[in-house]
Amino acid sequence: MKKILAMILALVMCFSLVACGGGNDDAANDDAQANDGAVKIKIGMVTDTGGINDQSFNQSTWEGLSALPTDEFEIAHLVSKTDADYDTNIQTFIDDGYDLILCTGFKLAEATKKAAEANPDQKFAIIDDASIDLPNVACLMFAQEQASYLVGIAAGMMTESNVIGYVQGMVFPTMNLFGIGFIEGVLSVNPDATVLQYNANSFGDAAAGATAVKNFVTQGADVVYHAAGATGAGVITGCQENGIYAIGVDCDQAYLAPETVITSAMKRVDIAAQDISKAVRDGSYAGGERMYDINNGGVDVAPTQDLLTEDMIAAVEAAKAGLQDGSIVVSTTSADCPAFILQ
Repeated sequence: MKKILAMILALVMCFSLVACGGGNDDAANDDAQANDGAVKIKIGMVTDTGGINDQSFNQSTWEGLSALPTDEFEIAHLVSKTDADYDTNIQTFIDDGYDLILCTGFKLAEATKKAAEANPDQKFAIIDDASIDLPNVACLMFAQEQASYLVGIAAGMMTESNVIGYVQGMVFPTMNLFGIGFIEGVLSVNPDATVLQYNANSFGDAAAGATAVKNFVTQGADVVYHAAGATGAGVITGCQENGIYAIGVDCDQAYLAPETVITSAMKRVDIAAQDISKAVRDGSYAGGERMYDINNGGVDVAPTQDLLTEDMIAAVEAAKAGLQDGSIVVSTTSADCPAFILQ
């Protein structure tokens, strides 16, 4: 009996030491976290249906977030395969305690507004929509008509047939700015040009983009611009296969087809994603509209211009200066640009 009691006592002492040791480790971890500084800011990105690897809008946004300091930010993304995923993906980030939920694209506006109204203490940001007037929603907007105007000048000077194509992912006031700016840029240097236009009604249908190019080619087009997300990958491939030029969008897309893509309309969603994330970190986050334009580096033409002539580059730079000083103002409604016909 004495031996049994001794064994029991030894076991009790052993477990006590283990328990004490675990407590000390937890305290050490807490101290280490305190020494490391503030807890990381959690940023959750919800994509539209174009997907995270659309080589355009969503991908550029994610690359911007990925460039944030890893010791200060924790980032994650959820892909929306259909419109029905928007609500679920947003709610997932809310439930997981994310500091900022960044929704990419105007298609998420309804879901974002509903979630923001139901969760007034949750911070949101949405790209390409300014319809949500709530103190916990930052609306990140871009003067995409300005960048499109600049690449329109390149297209108007590059075309030899005076027939140019334009593919748009979806008809919507924000998206229409791409087409309006592009057409006005083309006509500013080539009033005899015709701009064929096609609404793909999708940001994730590469086949539709390629088909649109084929149709344009039969009508004589030799340059095609797209503002269509992942659908635009098909536009670029179609241009490459048909031996005509393409113009990219959102990021520098020349790497997709170096002998085909003459330039791209840059829309710095990567910078906007970083800005709003840092605002949350710094305590300067505020709801409302934030405009990114030619003067603050929010839009521009891509640095890759190897296929452009010196005259084209000079004309684009002159127009850029005009946009910056206000001597050139691009229309923002279809009513002011009758040549834009997408409905």
